[in-house]
Amino acid sequence: MKKLIIFLCCLLPWFISNIIPLDYSYYKDLKLPFFAPPQSFFGIAWSIIYILTAITIYYVVTSYGKIKNIPKSYKIILIINYLLNQSYTLVFFGLKNNFLGIISSLGTFLSTLFLYEETSLINSKVSKLLFSYIALSLFGTILSIAIYLLNM
Repeated sequence: MKKLIIFLCCLLPWFISNIIPLDYSYYKDLKLPFFAPPQSFFGIAWSIIYILTAITIYYVVTSYGKIKNIPKSYKIILIINYLLNQSYTLVFFGLKNNFLGIISSLGTFLSTLFLYEETSLINSKVSKLLFSYIALSLFGTILSIAIYLLNM
């Protein structure tokens, strides 16, 4: 039971931005590039990414026993990555600001690279679960740039 609670504590915060009521129809109203997936893709893809990310965090937390024992550099990059990841939904759908969406998605991508590096120093096997997060955040950045350029 304790392991489940720890895992849920690692997982649930990633879904916070999804419970804020926002205008998700904004995506459909934009001019989209030819490679833009349907809006439903993102909910499924990000849910998988969040689960995989939570697994990596769970392994880091449980390998150190206590949060205070986790390296400070890992905690800092995890918090930065989390805040940038969560900010995208708010700036893109909430503020309807495509430029800030680029900044947020680029920051998420770059911080995910650092998160991968920090995680690999702790557990190189588990860090590989972040590959899909890197790929999707890179794709999101490219898509955000294309959306911005098409809707200037």
